[in-house]
Amino acid sequence: MTVASNPVYLEIVDFKPSPGAQKRAPEWLELAKQDQLTPEQASELEHFTELEHILRIAKARARQILAAAQQ
Repeated sequence: MTVASNPVYLEIVDFKPSPGAQKRAPEWLELAKQDQLTPEQASELEHFTELEHILRIAKARARQILAAAQQ
């Protein structure tokens, strides 16, 4: 199996948060702007933001690996 055909890298690139998280995040960002988040919502939004940052880095690295394997 080559790196380019390794499903782990493809899964990383294709990963998306759950539909529920995708729906809540923008709603809670708006509530945060209005200073109306509950402590639980603020905590989840913070975790979501941290995870999004980590996923962006992982996806960028997976894309680099896949691109290098195709050369």
